[in-house]
Amino acid sequence: MSTKPIIRITYCTQCQWLLRAGWMAQELLSTFATDLGEVVLVPGTGGIFIITCNEELIWDRKRDGGFPDAAKLKQVVRDVIDPERDLGHSDRHRRKGGDEV
Repeated sequence: MSTKPIIRITYCTQCQWLLRAGWMAQELLSTFATDLGEVVLVPGTGGIFIITCNEELIWDRKRDGGFPDAAKLKQVVRDVIDPERDLGHSDRHRRKGGDEV
């Protein structure tokens, strides 16, 4: 039996990013439902906003230049947990080569 992926969203309490982190958690839970083991919100400070999947960094606000939109976040998570999965409308705005239309 394999364990399901754990998503961890660490957000800055000083910047008041709890609502953003909660919204992203909700988006992931709505899309991936029972495919995820947990989505964890972790309070932090210092402008931090990072997202990991099974302790692998998949998004860093500082490294990646801001916050992901919902579609981008779902694509990044999908690429880690189930690369062959079709995300429906979240994938439709991209061509096969990854270029935006």
